[in-house]
Amino acid sequence: MDIYRINTPEELLENNTYPGRGIVIGLTPDGTKAMTAYFIMGRSENSRNRIFTEKNGEVFTEPFDTSKVQDPSLIIYAAIRSFENNLIVTNGNQTDTIYDGLKEGKCFKKALESREFEPDGPNFTPRISGMLTFGEGDFTYQMSILKSADAEGSACNRFTYTYAPKAGLGHFIHTYVCDGNPIPTFQGEPERIAVCDDIDEMTNRIWKALNEQNKISLYVRYVDLKTGKTENRLVNKNQ
Repeated sequence: MDIYRINTPEELLENNTYPGRGIVIGLTPDGTKAMTAYFIMGRSENSRNRIFTEKNGEVFTEPFDTSKVQDPSLIIYAAIRSFENNLIVTNGNQTDTIYDGLKEGKCFKKALESREFEPDGPNFTPRISGMLTFGEGDFTYQMSILKSADAEGSACNRFTYTYAPKAGLGHFIHTYVCDGNPIPTFQGEPERIAVCDDIDEMTNRIWKALNEQNKISLYVRYVDLKTGKTENRLVNKNQ
């Protein structure tokens, strides 16, 4: 087993009908751009009734058809926000928790200590989060998963990973191993995934590899490390 092998998006996604929600963070092969991607999937009508919207550089999940909204508490949130030189991306309203924590002088890990997995038993969906911190022509990134310690949701296990960027390498964390009932929680460290130099290629490869029935939305952002210029791509199944 090659623990340093970098998998393609297709290898990680094409044969998995339901990885749930996923975050990718990494560095382009030419070493010039940081990237992050966030996608959502859904099995229920409530979950599938969503789109991504972008407002002033922040990304939100919103209802596609407001008349069909049932419980908005776990499906409507800010997914991507910035605070100073930090770019936050998460699968829930802990985006705001991290943002507020940074304003109070807390670090990424400390800010998340007030949160745990989602209260949606028997799945107890993990909260996954990432943050890119930019410096002078460089960046570092962290990823976190908060997940149930057992089938009863009696305690929360917390894992935080800190990375030095490597050209062409990204890390991919998602909420579930695969489909199931209950849905099995993601296991192990974030997976190693290949990053493309071209944002359109990266966007298309992730989107096409996601299960056609269950995929909902995808957002990808590239940040030029020298100039700070951003490129964004937003794809919604519901138009």
